[in-house]
Amino acid sequence: MPLIQHIVLLKFQPQTPAEKIADIFRHLQEIIKLIPGITYFTGGRYSSNEGLNQGYTHGFLMTFESAAARDAYLPHPIHEKIKVEILSCIDDVIAFDLEG
Repeated sequence: MPLIQHIVLLKFQPQTPAEKIADIFRHLQEIIKLIPGITYFTGGRYSSNEGLNQGYTHGFLMTFESAAARDAYLPHPIHEKIKVEILSCIDDVIAFDLEG
């Protein structure tokens, strides 16, 4: 079964406090311990001087052991809770999944 790489790019609203963003990323890091099937998480602020981020300020990558694990994660109450928290302070989001 191929792994699923779940890539999310976030465009936080300029007025979002740094503490709020840090809290969100702490909560995202905790998900790996709370939802079965997630094998890896990393995330943070855009850090390249290339300038191709199109205003997206942060991003994260989660690895799922399978498409079934990803599909179970999407409606999971813990994911829904953090999603509401994130959506309240962003202007835009891109979610993109890859198999492999």
